[in-house]
Amino acid sequence: MDIMIIGIAGGTGSGKTTLTRRLQDAFGADVSVVYHDNYYKRHVGMTYEERAALNYDHPDAFDTALMVEDLKRLAAGKAIRCPVYDYSIHNRSEDTVEVRPTKVVIVEGILIFADKALRDLMDVKIFVDTDADVRILRRILRDVKERGRSLDSVISQYLTTVKPMHEQFVQPSRQYADIVVLAGGHNLVALDMITQRIRSHIESR
Repeated sequence: MDIMIIGIAGGTGSGKTTLTRRLQDAFGADVSVVYHDNYYKRHVGMTYEERAALNYDHPDAFDTALMVEDLKRLAAGKAIRCPVYDYSIHNRSEDTVEVRPTKVVIVEGILIFADKALRDLMDVKIFVDTDADVRILRRILRDVKERGRSLDSVISQYLTTVKPMHEQFVQPSRQYADIVVLAGGHNLVALDMITQRIRSHIESR
């Protein structure tokens, strides 16, 4: 199959998911999404407290090699069983989700451009760049409301791992982007340009 793989990277709370959802809404069944977060490594034999203390914003936290193999399978026209990460327990769950090959596969995550083998699979690389103050506020709202975290734990994690890892790994990976989008899915000019690129690919197949 001639599948277009699009990478959408950027810092926490930058608007990656908003952009991804807008593209899904625009193209429906022609688009599937694979989230890097679901490829967090499984931690067997660790307590909840030990798992909660891990650095989840470092490239080593992910089983990126597995994601690379899964994307290769999708590109070859084969379905995959994507792992599922459970944020409430800080661990990969026992569940998997089938992802079938589609004309366009979106790969989303903060660190997907930090790994050469992964980014080499991508036809288009998009980096969503948003002001740090906006990103931390969005993360606080998301983690407290959707993931059941306390405000203190979110702020502590941001200061100890999220912010330093963003500066060390995420922001430098911006250099590999083909397109830099300011304000994420709310940037209608960038959204229209990306949509046209995807539509052109879909219609030519």
